[in-house]
Amino acid sequence: MISLRPLAGGCVSNAYDIRLSNGNRCVAKTLDGAGDLSIEGGMLRYLKNQSELPVPQVYHADKSLLVLEHIRSDAPLSSPAQRDAAHHIARLHTLTQANYGFETDTLIGPFKQPNPPSERWVPFFRDHRLLYMAELAETAGQLPKPMTNRIRSLADQLERYLIEPDRPSLIHGDLWAGNMLCFDNAISGFIDPAICYADAEIELAFTTLFSTFGEAFFKTYQEHRPIKPGFFEERCDLYNLYPLLVHARLFGGHYVSSVANTLKRFGF
Repeated sequence: MISLRPLAGGCVSNAYDIRLSNGNRCVAKTLDGAGDLSIEGGMLRYLKNQSELPVPQVYHADKSLLVLEHIRSDAPLSSPAQRDAAHHIARLHTLTQANYGFETDTLIGPFKQPNPPSERWVPFFRDHRLLYMAELAETAGQLPKPMTNRIRSLADQLERYLIEPDRPSLIHGDLWAGNMLCFDNAISGFIDPAICYADAEIELAFTTLFSTFGEAFFKTYQEHRPIKPGFFEERCDLYNLYPLLVHARLFGGHYVSSVANTLKRFGF
């Protein structure tokens, strides 16, 4: 090793760009406290082996150290890069299995994502995403109990709003601009996944939460996989309750207000 440069952006681990004496580069992630980087390594290896999604090769993965291939990145998400992302994500969403969930629990940020095999999507989303994360946030003191009760009331009526997909789709699970690397107006790599087999709409919804993608992405995506009516008008906001609760658990503050606003919109 001849140089080590800290990389910005992580709230869970420390990341470093490492240049080796032979001229090669890699990225290393380390943990100071609780967590398990081997789970992230396992998710990246699954994507590398089971999909065509461009992800970094995993050189080493254990609980406290993850060493990855260095991927070139030079720019934010341009319209051509968004269209390229749409091709990749639409192909990823065609991958399926018999059940929702995954073969193991995974991670969203620092938090466990339970993935018990489930035949139906709406109960899976209700129990292992929405209610699970609400209770986690409440236990941590980040979500008031009355708001958790409002979420439970909504959860009891999810069948009114959500629809069962035709089949489970493999999703990246944490798809925002910070987890995509761009080079020469194309996606050079997707990083920091939170994978499972789910309704692909939950992935599409999350990309709207922080204005990650715009018309260029969605127009191209729909050329591959039509988006069912009612997604943008209703289901998108409901699915975004999950990442909002993740951020409420992490940061509290205005994310709790955003959860409250969504609940109010649906009459809860």
